[in-house]
Amino acid sequence: MRSTTPRAALRRAAGGFAAAGLMAAGSLTLTAPAQAAAPEFTLGGPAETALHPYPATGAPQKASLDFTVNNPSEDEENGAFQGEYTVRFDLSGIEGVADVSFDNEGGADCTTTGTSAVCHDWGIFPGLSTLAELDVTAAKGSEDGDTGAIEVTAEADGATFTSFTALVGIGGPDLSMERLPFKTELKPGDTQPVPVTFTNNGTRAADGVLLTLRYTRGMEFTERYQNCEYSESDLGMGSPGAWTTALCSFDGSYEPGVAYTLAEPPAIRATKRAFYDSFLYRIAEDGSTARAAQRAGAKYSPGKGATLALRKAPAALTADLDPSDNQQDVDFRTSNSADFVAYGDRAKGAAGDSVEVKVGFRNRGPAWIGYIRSGEDVATVDVTVPEGASVVTKPDTCRGVTADGEYREDQTAAPRYFCSTPMSVREDADFALPFELKIAKRVEGASGKVVVRNTHLAEPKLPFDPEPANNTASLVLNAKDSGSGDSGATTGDGDSASGGSAATGGSAGGSGDSGAGASGSSEGTTGSSATGTTGGDSGGGLAATGSVALTAGAAALAALVAGGVLYTVSRRRAAR
Repeated sequence: MRSTTPRAALRRAAGGFAAAGLMAAGSLTLTAPAQAAAPEFTLGGPAETALHPYPATGAPQKASLDFTVNNPSEDEENGAFQGEYTVRFDLSGIEGVADVSFDNEGGADCTTTGTSAVCHDWGIFPGLSTLAELDVTAAKGSEDGDTGAIEVTAEADGATFTSFTALVGIGGPDLSMERLPFKTELKPGDTQPVPVTFTNNGTRAADGVLLTLRYTRGMEFTERYQNCEYSESDLGMGSPGAWTTALCSFDGSYEPGVAYTLAEPPAIRATKRAFYDSFLYRIAEDGSTARAAQRAGAKYSPGKGATLALRKAPAALTADLDPSDNQQDVDFRTSNSADFVAYGDRAKGAAGDSVEVKVGFRNRGPAWIGYIRSGEDVATVDVTVPEGASVVTKPDTCRGVTADGEYREDQTAAPRYFCSTPMSVREDADFALPFELKIAKRVEGASGKVVVRNTHLAEPKLPFDPEPANNTASLVLNAKDSGSGDSGATTGDGDSASGGSAATGGSAGGSGDSGAGASGSSEGTTGSSATGTTGGDSGGGLAATGSVALTAGAAALAALVAGGVLYTVSRRRAAR
């Protein structure tokens, strides 16, 4: 059995050492510790799987079923279950309906005897891991409409498991989405129709369909329909409202071999904040399972416009039984820019004092920036510490480097810090970074620097920012004119940067900061994001470019799962 994340192999060894350390610590106590409750793990997998009927000639088509176990612990270091466990599959419910074989590649230890199978493994790490991978085909002699169930249970000393049932059936609807020929190079205000078209390539009619339309912050539909419900969320991009999702319901029977299209295609528009954006469109049979998967716990509100309707298309599409064809996506590139404005701070104190400062940048727009495909950081905030001071506390997203920006093992009292941003920054964002500085030696007018730049140190210019002059600000300690009302937001040439007082963290809504709006800093990529746990870079390796990989294959977003977890990105943060 294999963990669904690449961390599993390392954690398997590290977990043993962690457990040994805990045991050693426990032996030093004078009284016996309270007995911890047995951990409870949840088994899971595909709730329903439809198989192609057994063919008259040739081999039956195979479906792969991944069965999983979820460890709810959020303790990455000590939350693993250290022990052996057994998983049992009762296959009697699908006898005569489907045939099963186990994919043992990668070390899975599973054996099948008659209508039961048993798998053994050791260790369950925090998060979701794969228990076993089953290859399932329709059994010879099975008929369209036959159904059965696979019952999955597990057991281990010192742990409990919730069981899981997977339903398997022969035949059913197979909805396939047509890829639309969008114009992808846009200007703000450009509008184009979305004539969604799909076909049912299955063996039975679909009883109602659910259309999912999901688009990033720079795009919008010109109307919100009354048979659709809408929700906004960040979906892992680090910016509130980065994605909007519309779930549109259509009643009726959608017959096999027939194509359907929207009677009046809706229109999608590039807004004034558009830059790099994506749009996906997905079709599924309507029902509680599909709705729960697409909702993923988000709150939806209904539209109030006209009713979106479907009609039969003039001709059916080419049959394609690949389930991934339920969804298509497209990337848009809008000719636009975003003005990132750095701000610094000022503080004063005597030798031995600790002072708090906030530095960072605001996005004055008009565009939001989201590196959707690559998942790269949008920018780096480069902070140089003033002379005579050292950093006591810093955001977790910041790592200490040498004065020249090279790797530094010791993270205490570094002369310079590189701070990562998320993969998206809203058009109204205030990215605030709180630092605590200790003044070891009072130096009058000691000045550090705050630069918002590209993630690649050798190429600091932000590719989307037409105003590089305001990307630099000053961080000053004990200035001659320093006082409680001083503003520390100064640009590299000494001019005061507009957009608010950096002495108060540079909150959005200051003079000239048109991007702040009513939402303020809480709606943007704020200091709370900056103090997250996405830092911790080692500093070695290749530098990231920070550019969105618009040439990446459609598979990146085609792999979006229904539960709202859109994709997993590998974030290259080294040597920035």
